[in-house]
Amino acid sequence: RNGDGRAVLRSSVREFLCSEAMHYLGIPTSRAASLVVSDDDVWRDQFYNGNIKKERGAVVLRLAKSWFRIGSLEILAHSGELDLLRRLLDFIIQEHFPSIAMNDSNRYLEFFSTVVSETATLIALWMSVGFAHGVCNTDNFSLLSITIDYGPFGFMDSYDPNFVPNTSDDERRYKIGNQASVGLFNLSKLLQALKPLLDPRQKQLASQILKGYDEHYYSSFTELFKTKLGLLGENENDNYLIAFLLKVSLLC
Repeated sequence: RNGDGRAVLRSSVREFLCSEAMHYLGIPTSRAASLVVSDDDVWRDQFYNGNIKKERGAVVLRLAKSWFRIGSLEILAHSGELDLLRRLLDFIIQEHFPSIAMNDSNRYLEFFSTVVSETATLIALWMSVGFAHGVCNTDNFSLLSITIDYGPFGFMDSYDPNFVPNTSDDERRYKIGNQASVGLFNLSKLLQALKPLLDPRQKQLASQILKGYDEHYYSSFTELFKTKLGLLGENENDNYLIAFLLKVSLLC
């Protein structure tokens, strides 16, 4: 893609501030520990108008409990390295999922169930603040369900389900209105990676768990927006009201 992998100072400051804002908004995220300005010059077309200018480079040091992501397991399953896949998965569960017993024969199933529900909650949180990740592929989805990547992200200025913060996303694959469905797609890839380690009964149960993703997402989404609107208790018209207000916002 002709990219050099470097970051400039302005985007690094933006990344630093955004991840700290997400943290204080209560959204699981990696944290920015430091920002170091580089002496290297980086050439960038800031406004994508053909006017390339020299800018200062920078490096952001990010911290997280873990950087393992869906892609970390997917690549091992794809290459048939099942022993290493099992060892890595056991390490991740032991280090980061203390509620799952290592001697439980269903531990991979329990792990998958947790990742499905927490990923659904994370994306609902993104939507509740109008945050568009920008590149929602399996390599940018944390197994701990935290926001780990701040590349071409953006916040909606006004409600628009077609909002795309990534100028290279010509097909609008990762528009903000697609985030929930892309989350489901990525979790299906995680299930595909886990299947070699599951017996037939566990595979069937895992498929049922994945089918529950939509319910987890919409439940989290509804509760977050009910809180925003100050709606108390349960009412069958809550979902209609939320959808109506979002539609009105779109028309304004």
